[in-house]
Amino acid sequence: MTDLSRVTAWIDGYVQAWNSNDPAHIGALFTEDAEYYTAPFRPPWRGRGRIVESWLADRDEPGETVFDWRPVTVTDEVAIVQGTTAYPDRTYSNLWVIRLDTDGRCREFTEWWMEHPAPAAG
Repeated sequence: MTDLSRVTAWIDGYVQAWNSNDPAHIGALFTEDAEYYTAPFRPPWRGRGRIVESWLADRDEPGETVFDWRPVTVTDEVAIVQGTTAYPDRTYSNLWVIRLDTDGRCREFTEWWMEHPAPAAG
C-alpha cells in the first residue's frame, strides 16, 4: 500500500542518495527487479544493480541541487509528485510517477523533466 508517509520517506531517501551518491543509499530505494525510466519513452534501467550503476555514471555532485516537491495524487497503487530541481545555473520542473512495493521500495519510477527558460538578459 502506498500512502503519503511512505512516499515522503521514499523521497527523503531519494534526496539523501542524490546528495551522497552512496551505492547503498541508491540501492536501498529500489526492488531487485525495479524499472527506472529517466524519460517516459526511453528504455528503463532494469534491476537494482543497473539502476545504481547508471545513476552513478550520470550523477550530480553532492549538494549541487535543491529539490522541493508536493504530491499531486497518492493512491494504493501509485504516487505522482510535482517537483522543482534547482541547480546553480538551471532549474527544472519535474513530474515523478512512483510505484512502491509493500516494503516501501520502488518497483517502478518514471520521471518527466522540463528545463525552465533562461532569464532574459538585461
